[in-house]
Amino acid sequence: MKKLQNKVTVVTGGNSGIGLATAKLFAEEGAKVAITGRNKTTIDEAVFEIGNASIGFVSDVSDINNIDRTYKTVNDTFGKIDVLVVNAGVFIAAPLAEYTEEMFDQTSDINFKGVFFSIQKALPYLNDGSSVIITASTVAHKGFATTAAYSASKAAVRSLARTLSAELLDRNIRVNVLSPGPIDTPIFSRSGASEEEANGTKNHFASGIPAKRLGSSEEMAAGFLYLASDDSKFMIGGELLLDGGAATL
Repeated sequence: MKKLQNKVTVVTGGNSGIGLATAKLFAEEGAKVAITGRNKTTIDEAVFEIGNASIGFVSDVSDINNIDRTYKTVNDTFGKIDVLVVNAGVFIAAPLAEYTEEMFDQTSDINFKGVFFSIQKALPYLNDGSSVIITASTVAHKGFATTAAYSASKAAVRSLARTLSAELLDRNIRVNVLSPGPIDTPIFSRSGASEEEANGTKNHFASGIPAKRLGSSEEMAAGFLYLASDDSKFMIGGELLLDGGAATL
């Protein structure tokens, strides 16, 4: 029996990296999958790759109106949502003295405000007993230079998993977080870095992890599947830390 057979799932930021790997695994496990992202070309490519009659939407989670429209269309197409993966996020690092208000607002609007309202706006469309999963990060537990705003935004959503779970207990809606460490995704080359530069950055991150390697998107997707399925039904307001030992060793 497939773990998500006929479950309606939404993955924000599902057009690349961890989100795409998660959407693909959910579809393989029988889910009806909807993804969102900010780039129509990559969304269309991802929907083709995911298959299983999946659908995709251009949606910026920092725009609350976008969120409403997306959920309504998912509901009209598939019905109420059983699994919501709030994965869309940005990583903007810079020294404290050089961090601009624009950089701070973009980080906060997508990583914190976007998460908060992605869950709030989903409430009328979520089935009772559904699973909500937020992508947090190992940086919520450890201090890394140049990541102050990003780390704080991830600590904030770790807190949300607790408080929102407490608030939604009467509907049996579980809110948990999955916290990755450094993962081998396209994010390393998005800033225009060459392949050599991107590989150098990856090696730098890998050298500081007890596991001595980056994690893979597929490993993270397996974690999301655990949190989405009944395998984790006793886990409420919790955290699945998949970081190669970065925060704990």
